[in-house]
Amino acid sequence: MLPIGRRPLLSMLAAGGTLTTLLAARQGMAAAGGLSPAAPKPVPPLSFTDADGKPYDLGAFPGRMLLVNLWATWCAPCVKEMPALDRAQQALGDENWAVLPLSSDRGGAAQVTPFFERTGLKHLKIWLDPRGAAARAVGARGLPTTLVIDRQGQEVARLEGDAEWDSPAMLGQLQALARG
Repeated sequence: MLPIGRRPLLSMLAAGGTLTTLLAARQGMAAAGGLSPAAPKPVPPLSFTDADGKPYDLGAFPGRMLLVNLWATWCAPCVKEMPALDRAQQALGDENWAVLPLSSDRGGAAQVTPFFERTGLKHLKIWLDPRGAAARAVGARGLPTTLVIDRQGQEVARLEGDAEWDSPAMLGQLQALARG
């Protein structure tokens, strides 16, 4: 997981750690532990656009479970997990889920569209947040960060770091969250 700001990195370095240690610890937590379910809590208003620049917010997906993934093309762990997110969307699409990968790439669609084409992503739509407002609004400490939002618009789980979103264990966790 890559830090969004310098403060977490500086705190960790002041404590005698290294960037490699920090990244390995966070990625290990994500890979080993899976999602961190929590008591439902409100999600701040999030706005983003599609590839054509049309504005959206989470209200555009009423009654659906949402997997909101904050990512960027320059983030290696983000790039690593995108094919798994694409397969998860395919697997969960019939169960009234929407996977929303919100790209914080400043280049917008001009940068993200070629990435989708190059990596063969077919089940995900392009969603853009080039100013990273969503990450700041939800208090993401780095990229990738993924939120699970229930049908009532409440955050019910979060994962910091990359994950195998299409693994049977992860799909099972997501399905259990959808059942409540």
